[in-house]
Amino acid sequence: MQYLSNKHVLLGVTGSIAAYKAADLVRRLREAGAEVRVVMTEGAKAFVTPLTFQALSGTPVHDSLLDTEAEAAMGHIELARWADVILVAPASANSLATLAQGRADELLGALCLAADVPLAIAPAMNRQMWADAATQENVRVLAQRGVLFIGPDSGEQACGDVGEGRMSDSETILQRLGELFSTGSLAGQTVVITAGPTREALDPVRYLSNRSSGKMGYAIAAAAVEAGARVILISGPVSLATPQRVSRVDVESAAEMEEAVKAHIENAAIFIATAAVADYRPVLQQQQKIKKHEARLTIELEKTTDILAMVKAQYASTFCVGFAAETHELEQYALGKLEKKRLDMVVANRVGPAAEKTAGTFNSDSNELHVYWKEGGLKLELASKNKLARQLIALVAQRFSLFDATAAKDNNVIAMNKIK
Repeated sequence: MQYLSNKHVLLGVTGSIAAYKAADLVRRLREAGAEVRVVMTEGAKAFVTPLTFQALSGTPVHDSLLDTEAEAAMGHIELARWADVILVAPASANSLATLAQGRADELLGALCLAADVPLAIAPAMNRQMWADAATQENVRVLAQRGVLFIGPDSGEQACGDVGEGRMSDSETILQRLGELFSTGSLAGQTVVITAGPTREALDPVRYLSNRSSGKMGYAIAAAAVEAGARVILISGPVSLATPQRVSRVDVESAAEMEEAVKAHIENAAIFIATAAVADYRPVLQQQQKIKKHEARLTIELEKTTDILAMVKAQYASTFCVGFAAETHELEQYALGKLEKKRLDMVVANRVGPAAEKTAGTFNSDSNELHVYWKEGGLKLELASKNKLARQLIALVAQRFSLFDATAAKDNNVIAMNKIK
């Protein structure tokens, strides 16, 4: 279940005898690498205690619409932002009616309204209740809204009846849930991504670097794999695990990153430059540790190669996405980079004091992004970097599908001739 690795699964457990099966589901989700938070309705607590799910998920169970422990007591908003997917399993007949009507009188219903993420439902109820016209109408309404139904299965039920209404087994639910993240929108494409900082050596001990954690680039690499791409991740020094099915190339300096990009870019359809590459490096790298003698020390710096600009100039038919981390005038600098480097898309975010919501963004697990292209732009609201990465890859895939590589190459030749 590789597509569930590092996903945030919000599991809603409702008042059905099948609630006991949700305990195994939590265990299986965590084995698949997902983080799980459980929301229980009042009916669910009549069948299984919250303590069971707390022990299995490793986090407190949520059951109150107005949570005094949450920020501003708005726990449903915090959970909605956290989730990558909401899974209601088991979903009783009553819960289907609640969701179809858009009611928010309990936490689970409010979450489903507040979250802009996929909703999956695994029904579990008596066969007569499932077959009832009212239930089937609720199913139809929810399916039209894009809700994924998993099951129900047929078989012997707790009441002794035999028929359709059993909750699907955990294996089936995990399989279908994982498919939600496997879009195939970049199937067959090679994507090269740079991530993390670079280090420019001053001497054998010291270096110049920056605060980049690499988290956004790694999340984008994972999202690109989910979209079906072959991903080559060229990474500066970071403390992050390599996403599954990603080919990782480790580098340290800007020069090493440049050489790695040159070695892999030729067959790439898309280049996403999230790395915070040093703009300058020392002209001379001292071979011995610099000793503390003078009150002041002057170090001469020289520019490094602009890797992104180089790629677009030499490989105009490659769809190039740049990143701009700015402390001020974000839109102005982002659009300037888009035009100057002839990029196909630029992604901008605030850093430092301007990024209050994410404590400066560096090393944060959340962010908000402003995406620009020649014809327009879009803001991706504050969310986890994993969720933003999937939204961004979906947007890249959409823009890439409209990208005319031949025209881009011809336009670049014209531009270069004008420069000459």
